Amino acid sequence: MGVRGLQGFVGSTCPHICTVVDFRELAERHRSEHPGSTPTIVVDAMCCLRYWYTPESWICGGQWREYFSALRDFVKTFTTVGIKLVFFFDGMVEQEKRDEWVKRRLKNNKEISRIFQYIKSHREQPGRNMFFIPSGLAIFTRFALKTLGQETLCSVQEADYEVASYGLQNNCLGILGEDTDYLIYDTCPYFSIGDLCLESLSTVMLCREKLCESLAISLADLPLLACLLGNDIIPEGMFESFRYKCLSSYTSLKENFDKKGNVILAVADHISKVLHLHQGEKKLEEMLPLGPNKALFYKGVASYLLPGQKSPWFFQKPKGLITLPKQVVSMSSDSEPKQGVPMCADPEPKQGVPMCADPEPKQGVPMCVDPEPKQGVPMCADPDPKDGVPMCADPEPKQGVPMCVDPEPKQGVPMCVDPEPKQGVPMGADPEPKQGVPMGADPEPKQGVPMGADPEPKQGVPMGADPEPKQGVPMGADPEPKQGVPMCADPEPKQGVPMCADPEPKQGVPMCADPEPKQGVPMCADPEPKQGVPMCADPEPKQGVPICIDPESRQGVPIYAHTAIKQKLPLGADPEFKLEASMCTDPAIKQDHMHMEPEVKQVTMVSDPEILKVARAHHVQAESYLVYSIMSSGEIECGNTLEDALDQALPSQAFVYRPVRQRVYALLLGDGRDGASPCPTVKEWFVYSGNPLRHPDLVRPLQMNIPGGTPDLKSLWLNQEPGVQGRRLDALLGCFDLSSSREELQAVENPFKALCCLLIYLFVQVDTLCLEDLHAFIAQALCLQGKSTVQLVDLQLDYIDPRAVQLGSLLVRGLTTLVLVNSACGFPWRTSDFMPWNVFDGKLFHQKYLQAEKGHSVEALVEQNRSRLTKFHALKSVVCKACVKENRRIVSRQHGRSQQPGNRPYDPDHWRRYSPSSGFQVSYHWDQKLYLIQFQSC
Repeated sequence: MGVRGLQGFVGSTCPHICTVVDFRELAERHRSEHPGSTPTIVVDAMCCLRYWYTPESWICGGQWREYFSALRDFVKTFTTVGIKLVFFFDGMVEQEKRDEWVKRRLKNNKEISRIFQYIKSHREQPGRNMFFIPSGLAIFTRFALKTLGQETLCSVQEADYEVASYGLQNNCLGILGEDTDYLIYDTCPYFSIGDLCLESLSTVMLCREKLCESLAISLADLPLLACLLGNDIIPEGMFESFRYKCLSSYTSLKENFDKKGNVILAVADHISKVLHLHQGEKKLEEMLPLGPNKALFYKGVASYLLPGQKSPWFFQKPKGLITLPKQVVSMSSDSEPKQGVPMCADPEPKQGVPMCADPEPKQGVPMCVDPEPKQGVPMCADPDPKDGVPMCADPEPKQGVPMCVDPEPKQGVPMCVDPEPKQGVPMGADPEPKQGVPMGADPEPKQGVPMGADPEPKQGVPMGADPEPKQGVPMGADPEPKQGVPMCADPEPKQGVPMCADPEPKQGVPMCADPEPKQGVPMCADPEPKQGVPMCADPEPKQGVPICIDPESRQGVPIYAHTAIKQKLPLGADPEFKLEASMCTDPAIKQDHMHMEPEVKQVTMVSDPEILKVARAHHVQAESYLVYSIMSSGEIECGNTLEDALDQALPSQAFVYRPVRQRVYALLLGDGRDGASPCPTVKEWFVYSGNPLRHPDLVRPLQMNIPGGTPDLKSLWLNQEPGVQGRRLDALLGCFDLSSSREELQAVENPFKALCCLLIYLFVQVDTLCLEDLHAFIAQALCLQGKSTVQLVDLQLDYIDPRAVQLGSLLVRGLTTLVLVNSACGFPWRTSDFMPWNVFDGKLFHQKYLQAEKGHSVEALVEQNRSRLTKFHALKSVVCKACVKENRRIVSRQHGRSQQPGNRPYDPDHWRRYSPSSGFQVSYHWDQKLYLIQFQSC
């Protein structure tokens, strides 16, 4: 995470930038300097998960009661001394960081493989050096903190950017995390979570000013340094030769420093002694070997600029003025943030004139400072705050006019403009899609040039204009071949099927290949046995993929492209290529963004702004999971799970819960069966064995079976009538395809209702689960209710079983799926009923699993408690009866082995249930580029 090599450099070469601080003293100083203000620390929660997870056992699925207790102690320690904590969680993966995300997931796969090898060899949990955080830890930590009364937010863009912005705009005491990017952002102080001593409430503060002194550069140079060294956006190898040249010419090599330390010193020396000589006179690409990576490099530098900040390395004078809609602070807890953050493009940064200081400090608008940070002088303060028109000083006084002011006062917020025509530097957009005005749109709407807008309002970057699309709609041309944008490939181009042009076809971009080319009907690459539907290209023209925006529309409603309607070719398209379907191309190839004043609205998967607003509010408040990503961008991800790649009898959780997700897609996006709208496609980045993650899986919705039909989202989310709660429950059970078991589940007491729903689904879906597994799941949930945290800590296991490890992770991933379904259906169940600290404990489940495997009686499993025994039989009866309705009879493992000796553990597809409704079974084989669907007759 962060800047390559900087963490080690700070520890070994520049230890003086690290200072031990006491939070109590810092809080007292803050109160004296800011009377009436509460000292606040903004916490990058994703960086803290390893620090927070203190339970000794981590292999069995998680010690959730212990973890919840540790979080409570952490929060109490700060609140006792009057320090407020604000927690931020990652809400999405930005497209330019997808490669890094994939790289880490594949690395984690290798670590998990070694963990299972160790378990099989030693029958015990590996040491802490092989520690892997339990599945779902980040998701459930959000809800744990909210339960503890803490302000918990989920980002709508990269979390570290929102953390840094929040800390700067709210005058926070500092940022608590473990990411060297916080040394690069010009924001509040950065504190290390890894060095935090909770007893003394002290830690290490890393001072970016001292870092700059050591490197002889300014604060404004840090983003440039970070990109030249490599970070999550700029691959480390991109400037390897450049760094080597810097090192070769560096005259102050330190013999006692390591190579990486000398490289950082050499690059910093080059910036201060070479690049600064021509700063403001030459473009960066004239001084650095950017080559084809120029756009990406500028984007990397711009990613560190917080609202109100500018870079002295962006100096090109804009040829025109761009007006973008009102920018909002995405990290605000308000779904409609009120803090507009003006930004202006400095036409001549060499003048070093700070700009756009808001006269109202309450707005939290940081001042843009000069490259020489000590000389920051606010400019253009509006004497009348009500007008809110920031002024920008032009080097030529006679040209001094308001800059970037929208003729529509309600939307007039100037934004930072990237000096490169290809780069519109996004600084945020309004969450209301009707206001989203992406940069780089065609000023002549009548030309019919479809533009793909970023579905994340905060990004403000149009699809096609950005060399690294933020949200990659499946109909966009990706100039970065590594991203592997999904394509709808029809073997007969003349059929008018929507397609996407990839510059590097050899990269193995997934295509929806039709086994019958003459029919021109691509098939869905869906690894679910019940699904065999066409993918991406529908044989009916009415099913066109939504890719275009109505240039005349004032409502920001996406227009769905009808393949039968002829449209003018977009820029860059071959005039001889007779496709009537719209395509998204990069307008930067032919256009100059500086001359464009777009009137194009944002493309999202859902066109209803009211519903999207509600989804965004739940997302920002960390009350939902994946719902907003599905509805806005149609792209979701799920990281690694403790799964044994060599155990083919148990499926990956990615496959087991996919039918549930598909029904959620139908609920949120529609399934396209009404003919009024096209069938949507969701891109899933899910980690499972054999998936190299070169591209996402393209997944279509699955039709729901709900009594009375599928309800619309407004009735589920906004209707407060008495009977709507029943409809919400119907929708939830419909997502699990368990409508027939509604009455039985309603009779189950909390918190076991949600658990029974999940167990029924699991045992219907996976037929390699046996009666002993069911006994273990139910017994641990019942026994958990009567155990204290201390008792769970003291619990000892005879040995560790690899199958039980995977079963524990499978159940926990099911609980996260329940979070998704419950939030999508309007919260018919209390979230606390399926929080793991109420229904699951890893060690306790492992103990019950081992006992059941040894043939212990049910009485022994419930620890000879009569009350538990009665509840055990009741819960088991509900699960078994529901499974019988689905033609699933749960049998003992011994009985199963006698019926099918040797087959069950080794048949890779045997876990997959035959679908009574579809009459076929689906198996999948990885073939580098796509999944092939084979239909096997029953």
